[in-house]
Parts: sequence; C-alpha cells; structure tokens
Amino acid sequence: MRFVIAAGGTGGHLFPGLAVGEVLIARGHEVMILISEKEIDALATEGRKEFRIEKVAGVGLQSKSPLALWRFWMGLRTAKKQCARLFLDWKPSAVLGMGGFTCFAPIVTGRKRGLPTFVHESNAIPGRANRLNARYVTRVLLGFAECRAHFPESQCEVTGTPIRSALTQHVEKSAARAAFGLSSKKSTLLVMGGSQGASGINKAVASALPKLAGRDLQAIHLTGKGGEESTREAYANSGMPAYVAAFYHRMQEAYGAADMAIARSGAASLTELSHFGLPGVLIPFPYAADDHQTANAQIFDRAGAGVMLKESDATGDTLAQKISSLLDSPEQLAVMSQNSRRLAPAQAAERVADTILTFCT
Repeated sequence: MRFVIAAGGTGGHLFPGLAVGEVLIARGHEVMILISEKEIDALATEGRKEFRIEKVAGVGLQSKSPLALWRFWMGLRTAKKQCARLFLDWKPSAVLGMGGFTCFAPIVTGRKRGLPTFVHESNAIPGRANRLNARYVTRVLLGFAECRAHFPESQCEVTGTPIRSALTQHVEKSAARAAFGLSSKKSTLLVMGGSQGASGINKAVASALPKLAGRDLQAIHLTGKGGEESTREAYANSGMPAYVAAFYHRMQEAYGAADMAIARSGAASLTELSHFGLPGVLIPFPYAADDHQTANAQIFDRAGAGVMLKESDATGDTLAQKISSLLDSPEQLAVMSQNSRRLAPAQAAERVADTILTFCT
C-alpha cells in the first residue's frame, strides 16, 4: 500500500514522521513525506531517497487578525490544491499528520477522499493546530497519556513518540566521544535547543562557563543557526574543551557521548533523551503554544528524570549550580538516568504503524 505522512515545520514533527515511514517501508509499503517550505525540512530530508518527498504550502495561524486569517486561508487553499493533485497521482491508503498546520490540508484532503486519517500529538498539551486536526481524523495518537484529557477518550490511543531508526544504533561511549575529538575520560555535557536551536540556552550556558572553570568537564554544544561563532568563542575563553556546531546529523553519537544534557523540552527531544537514559536540566521554551514545553518538562521532573529550570531563572550562576550539583552527585545522576530510561516509549513507531494498518485491511 501507499501512505502519506505530513510531517513538516519542525524537527519535532518531521523526525517522528520519518520514523513511522521507515517502519512502513520495512513492511513493504511506499511512503510519501509532505514537508513544509522551511529550510530545516529540506536539510533534514536530504538524501532520504527511500521516500517520495514533496513540499506543501502552509501558514500557521499566528493570531486572529484579518491579515493573519487571510494568509492562513490563502496558504490552506494552495496546500489543498497541491494535496488533491498529489493524492490523485499517489492514491494513498491512509494519511498521517504529525502535528502542526502543515498537516491540516493533507488530513482534510484524505478525509474528503474517504481515507482513514490520523494525527499524532507528541506533547502533553496539544496546540491549536492539532485541536483543529483532531476534528477530521479517525484516531488521535498520543505521545503522553496526560494528553488524553484534551481529546474525546474514544478517539485516543497512546503510542508514545517515535524515534528514528538511526537512534536505535548503540554507539560505545568512548567511540562516540572520539567522533567529536573529545576525551574518553571527562564528564560530557550535551547542550541542545531542538532542531531550530535556542538562543536563550546558548546565552545561559555561555554565562555559566566561567563558574564551571576548573571542573573536569567537556561539552558538545549544538547551537542552532546563528549562535555558533559566539558560543565557540565563549568556550575558548573559558578553557573548557568543546565541540560546537550549529547542527549534527548523527545524534546517536551525541547522545551516546553524553553523561547529562541541557535541553529544551520539546516532546521529540525528551523522547530521544529518555531512549538514551540521559538526565539533565530541562529549560522549556517560554513562548511555546499553551506553554506545552513546561507541561512536558514537568512530567520528567516529577518522575525524577530531569530538573526543570525556567528560562527566566536560567542565569549563569543558577545553571552552573545545577550542573555542578548533578555532577557532584553521581548516585543521583545514575538514578535520574534510570528514571529517564523508564519514560522511553517502547516501539512507538511500530505501534503507530500497527494502528494505521489496522484501518487499512
């Protein structure tokens, strides 16, 4: 059979969608991935020849102003025409949207054609897009059980959030650190802000570095676009060994090298951290829709798998204290690592694929 997976806009939508696509292809099916027109989508899907990849127009509804509404409806109109043309050629058996407004037109087009339609919500609190998408789908698939309260119970199925097959590959810690030119013996901190980076985290870590001077510590810091040079300079001035880059595609090496993380709390990032049993300091993006990253981080904080720190509280002194406290308590860090691993969803991509195929037979 052939399937459509709409998964554009952010890595949090795209990477789990690719993971489901990998499972469907492994089972003998064909998959078209619909991405947004953002540069991050093109970079993340570059070379993925196992999929048919198409760009679809889409504009998020940022406000209810006349201009915003006009842009949204014009983008939707264009996207629906594109989807109608693509579906006529591809003839999919079902449509899966991984969240966001990019998947609204594909879901509506699939519904109009009488196809089974699905949307995946990875966060603890759904955004406006998925509240809308859910009205047009056969099932709502959830990353966190806590999200059930926001949708009709009969429509929900908790699957967990899928991770890419590449991340299931084990990389021995010393080999992973060697890939970054780092010592095999030093404690290693992974700093990341999700697929689009996080200037707030970059600045907080740069401010914390002088307070961490003298510690037997090294870092892998993925800055996102725009923060690479200033962050590299901050590490050089502090004397702490570090690999600094805007992005890194072999994330299994980054996770495998690290002992703890400083990260945003997007659902996809948390799923990947839990898969590798990485504890750390979670700094939610303060402007996320409905503050859903805080709700995500609180799940990990309550489970003892991470420590939540608001960005407004993430001063250099506070962040350095949090890092030092964890590094000085290896027993606590080990327990947090076990708790993090317990939150990792088992076989999430397979469970999503199973649900889709159930409605196609």
